[in-house]
Amino acid sequence: MRNDLFNMDKKQDLSDPDPVRRAQIQSKMPLPKRFYKEAAVAEHEGMFAVKLDGRAVKTPARQTLALPTRAAAQLIADEFSAQDKEIDPARMPATRLANTAIDGIVNDPQAVLEDVLRFASSDMLCYRAGSPERLVNRQTELWDPLIDWAALNLGARFVLAEGVMHVEQPREALGAFSVHLGQFNDPFAIAALHTITTLTGSAIMALAVAKGEISGDEAWRLAHVDEDWTIEHWGEDAEAAARRAVREREMTAAVKMLEAVSAS
Repeated sequence: MRNDLFNMDKKQDLSDPDPVRRAQIQSKMPLPKRFYKEAAVAEHEGMFAVKLDGRAVKTPARQTLALPTRAAAQLIADEFSAQDKEIDPARMPATRLANTAIDGIVNDPQAVLEDVLRFASSDMLCYRAGSPERLVNRQTELWDPLIDWAALNLGARFVLAEGVMHVEQPREALGAFSVHLGQFNDPFAIAALHTITTLTGSAIMALAVAKGEISGDEAWRLAHVDEDWTIEHWGEDAEAAARRAVREREMTAAVKMLEAVSAS
């Protein structure tokens, strides 16, 4: 059971070549039973490992699940402690983020940072509504401060556009933004930064969180200006609300990880 704990994704990948069919199969697969009593953190080769009843947790690639700070490892230990009779990886976002950092990002962090930079080239904050006027004003009020922050503090002057037609961002802006991205070399911080970027649709927003310009909660609110506008006028769909709650849980875990790996 211990060996199979985080290999569920590997097994599921082999279940069917069609991604839709595979997702259906995965949703029906039984979850592993909780087999441990205690989840704790212990020092391990200059880092902090997560242990279940004294035995170190392994990543899907069979590496020790160890993190650079006790606070970061505690996030994962807390997720294990919160599991009930079954272990549900879908409810362990910090653990999955750490697995990604250890098994993937540590080998090629530059590729992940380049993906974040690609988001910046078509950043959500740069694409504004043409109408109605109240939505336009709301986007201006809430998003412009981050655009101004990027220009003044990062030297990255992004171009705004109306609608969804792609606008080419100046190479100088992307170059300046890339310099600041390059300051991140911890694989766990990079994993968190990438997660925040994909969940919000904004690399500018993610970097603002990473640099302490805005909180994770504020970033989440800013990322849903358009969606909240629609809800105000048309009501909320239950399924959409459930999906948003899952994404928010992922966002919270990423922000906490980002903070934890920076803790002294």
